[in-house]
Amino acid sequence: MEGNSAFDKFIEVMARFAEIKVVAALRDGFIMTTPFTIVGSVFLLLANLPFPGYNEMMVAQFGYDWASPLYAVFGGTFNVLGVICCLAVAYKYTEAEGCNAIMAAILAFCTFVMVMPSSVAVGSEGVANEVIPKLWTGSNGIISGMLIALFASIVCCYCEKNHIGIKMPPSVPSGVTRAFEALTPGAILFTTAAIVFGLCKFMGDTTFPQLLFDMIQSPLQGITDSVLGGTIFSLLQTILFWAGIHGPNVVGGVMNPIMTANALENQALIEQGIDLATDPRAHILTIQVFDVFMKPAGCGATIGLLISGWLFAKSEQVRAIVKLATAPGVFNINEPVIFGLPIVFNPYMLVPFSLAMWAAMLITYFSISLGFMSPFGAVQVPWTTPTIISGLLLQGIPGMIVQIIIAAVSTIIYLPFMKALDGAALKEEQEVAAS
Repeated sequence: MEGNSAFDKFIEVMARFAEIKVVAALRDGFIMTTPFTIVGSVFLLLANLPFPGYNEMMVAQFGYDWASPLYAVFGGTFNVLGVICCLAVAYKYTEAEGCNAIMAAILAFCTFVMVMPSSVAVGSEGVANEVIPKLWTGSNGIISGMLIALFASIVCCYCEKNHIGIKMPPSVPSGVTRAFEALTPGAILFTTAAIVFGLCKFMGDTTFPQLLFDMIQSPLQGITDSVLGGTIFSLLQTILFWAGIHGPNVVGGVMNPIMTANALENQALIEQGIDLATDPRAHILTIQVFDVFMKPAGCGATIGLLISGWLFAKSEQVRAIVKLATAPGVFNINEPVIFGLPIVFNPYMLVPFSLAMWAAMLITYFSISLGFMSPFGAVQVPWTTPTIISGLLLQGIPGMIVQIIIAAVSTIIYLPFMKALDGAALKEEQEVAAS
């Protein structure tokens, strides 16, 4: 009873947290990215179907660049997620306040573009000026876009509610009046953007999005091959992703080269005829551990979320998202459930999202350290290879068994939180139906 009471109290606190205006705007804004992430995921999946000979067949039929149109769609959705989030969050916050939402969204977008780098390197020496770099309009720019959206929304709402701005005669059409009302918040936002851009450029030779990115990524340096290192990187990925930053991309920028180097060193031992299972020099944490075993159905081991949703969800909202997210999830693409359920800024999902992936890391780590599986060499499979198949290809029956255990454990972890989330959604649906 005490355990249930403590859990109920935790859910109550998280539910109150979810009702904070800023959190609600972030949540509702991310939900608006759902159609973009789902469609983009489908095209990414078509470009990376993990079937033997698939790419070779497509190259033979359509040429070397056969997947370029598919990646164009993927780039046109996922590479502008930062922009979409900036627009959507500003719109939702301002709309909830009863103010001019579309104008706030446009002002937030303009401010976001102003603080971005205005040039990109081309080749070894060239520079392209007057550009909007996709590097910062996508996942790397989500955190800066989100902060700018909230700041712009607060400024716009404050000015509108306090009637700060140019007053127009009553005879002027309302559309013109609302447009002129945006001059004051626009001047405030654009002046602030100019100051921030100047400070970053002349004091640190950087930009606002780059500064935020560096502040997050720098502490990630120096983690080594250990349970502690795996724990830190696992939790950082999920916590950052929950907070709206693409954790695998941020952490992977540092982690993937280290993990790949570990796999290559293991391969060198294999080529010397050394059994990795008995050699203490073999690395346990390699790129395969992070890409294949820690992320069944995607970052956060969301295979457990999908299974628990299929088994126990009753609300139409949750069941619809689970159905839509299952096909991409089979191929380890979970942006639809990340942004569609959403997991991002969802207080119900922070604990299981982090705990499930951490449990997957521990299960894999000790399966290798105790000798049930061998450390990995250089052999890899595409990251879109479905769970169980990927384990079978990399480690045979032991790899498949470990992935089945991870799926079962992650389902147990997600289950109580899924029930709480589904219960809240079901209650809301019933209240709407009754009204």
